[in-house]
Amino acid sequence: MRPYDVVFDQVLTRVDPERIHHAAFRAIRAAGPVTGRVVRVPSAPVRALGLTFPHPLGLAAGFDKNAVGIDALAALGFGHVEIGTVTGEAQPGNPRPRLFRLTDDRAIVNRMGFNNDGAEVVARRLAAWRATGRSTILGVNIGKSKVVPEDEAVRDYEKSAGLLAPHADYLVVNVSSPNTPGLRNLQAVEKLEPILAAVRRRADEVRPDHRVPLLVKIAPDLSDDDVLAVADLALSSGLDGIIATNTTTSREGLATPAEKVAAIGAGGLSGRPLTKRSEDVVRALRTRVGPGLVLVGVGGITTVDDARRRLAAGADLLQGYTAFVYEGPLWPQRMVTGIVRGLTTDG
Repeated sequence: MRPYDVVFDQVLTRVDPERIHHAAFRAIRAAGPVTGRVVRVPSAPVRALGLTFPHPLGLAAGFDKNAVGIDALAALGFGHVEIGTVTGEAQPGNPRPRLFRLTDDRAIVNRMGFNNDGAEVVARRLAAWRATGRSTILGVNIGKSKVVPEDEAVRDYEKSAGLLAPHADYLVVNVSSPNTPGLRNLQAVEKLEPILAAVRRRADEVRPDHRVPLLVKIAPDLSDDDVLAVADLALSSGLDGIIATNTTTSREGLATPAEKVAAIGAGGLSGRPLTKRSEDVVRALRTRVGPGLVLVGVGGITTVDDARRRLAAGADLLQGYTAFVYEGPLWPQRMVTGIVRGLTTDG
């Protein structure tokens, strides 16, 4: 058993998960200058979205919602960092408690509700960060503000895109969190299409000299037919990629006692229970879209074997979050080393 496992099982599991998250993130940021000199990961460049990623593994949105620790997270070994979800308006998120561990399943349930500082504040923060000349590949994940009615979602996404596209290496439209009322309704093609068109148009207006790649993040709970419909929309609308998948509302097949799961209540489930469905979605998407569209595999990637299977299913890039929480700060380094070794062996 690794030292982190002992600390996690004996100490961290006894403290509220959200408090631990903030404390751990502060420690990561404080250690960033040292981490960058100590942690070394092998290189396996991936050309995607018009960018050269140092290797396939990045950090999924949700960990750094407000763009306060981009370089410190990259120093741990992540090849790209996706911040957010950022909304047009600042919002506190849902009432606490809103983050829960299912340790028997190596999973997390969250109903954070897009708590973030809002697009205007995050944009200023990113402008200051860019001014330092940092080179971490940055994705910016944008979502709908809770106070904005569903029929005004286009305007809200457009606002965020206008503020944040100038600082992003790629943009992600998030319509797949289960924690904002009505958000997942926007995955329907007839509602998603105008959002994507508005975000694309606004990003081009604020970056006339450079086309910012645009992706959409989808839920694992979409039916197979709806997954294929999103794939077709991505092709017809000139989307650059799809991130598959977000968290699930399903609670099927969990090892955690049913009464504990019921007591936790609503929220998106992430971690190992998503492994198979997320892999299946990536495989279905790749079969549908062919080789031209970038697919980012996320959901239940814990081991090197998980990563290799997701790449084999058709993912160009990978992201993790829940495994980072359970496996500790050395997880990115271990994963990248194993992934690169596998790519070298296969090659």
